[in-house]
Amino acid sequence: MALLPVRSLVLAACLGLVAIGPARAAPEGVMLPVPAVTLYPGDVITDAHLVDRAFRVAARVSIDNRLAVVGKVTRRTLLPGQPIPLNAVDDPKVVRRGVPTQVVFRESDLVITGIVEPMASASVNEMVKARNPDTGLVVIGVVQADGTIRVGSE
Repeated sequence: MALLPVRSLVLAACLGLVAIGPARAAPEGVMLPVPAVTLYPGDVITDAHLVDRAFRVAARVSIDNRLAVVGKVTRRTLLPGQPIPLNAVDDPKVVRRGVPTQVVFRESDLVITGIVEPMASASVNEMVKARNPDTGLVVIGVVQADGTIRVGSE
């Protein structure tokens, strides 16, 4: 009669109902930065706004690096403890549509500056069209970190 429970155990092991051998560890989670508080559209994300939280599976459409999100501006409301979607943050806009901005043209030793109105908001290193309010001339330049628009070959 003592063999009956052993046979049942062997049969159950063969059917995969009982694991024999070392126990397998639970799959490790992946750590994702998530908001610690509710963030609203237009908020600039700081390191203090983020905490790391473990998830079983990393969503392919969420940000997985804290450095990739700090300094960005939220495009939509982000809830505490939820992964941050890639399309929910954007670079801060340095120039704003319609707000007078300095334009700088550099060619060798020649430097010409003027005032233009950007036709769209743009971030650093983005190309933007801007219109001279006096002449109506439209130029295309690259937004600089200091808030100016650079046109020309240099």
